[in-house]
Amino acid sequence: MPYPNLMIAPMREDLVRVGFRELVSAEDVDEALANETRTTMLAVNSVCGCSAGSMRPAIAISLQHENKPDVLVSVFAGQDLEATERAREYITGYPPSSPAVALFKEGELVWMLERHQIEGRHPYEIAEDLKAAFDEHSSTTAQT
Repeated sequence: MPYPNLMIAPMREDLVRVGFRELVSAEDVDEALANETRTTMLAVNSVCGCSAGSMRPAIAISLQHENKPDVLVSVFAGQDLEATERAREYITGYPPSSPAVALFKEGELVWMLERHQIEGRHPYEIAEDLKAAFDEHSSTTAQT
């Protein structure tokens, strides 16, 4: 049973406000990931306070970095069930995890941050992990 929309609306807004497009169906996920060649961040959003409450602010902090993904998309575990299930088909080699962050480049999964790497950590620590992944895998770089 999905969570009530009223309960999760602020959690969705945390990512939408920083530029994420929500994927709410399997078709949305396929459209966003199947043929995308640009660096894409997929956030698996969640109501879990201990970890999603750190993941969302960490993502916002990390997106202030000079290197960042070209495409930002999210699914909401426990709410957008079909979309989350389809997104997990793209996250190969990892068990289902929510919250989580996956980076894709040229359609391939190149980096993953799982729940156990989020839990108990401060958003600034998580943001440092994200920024390091952006530096390694993202093509959007500030001009100097």
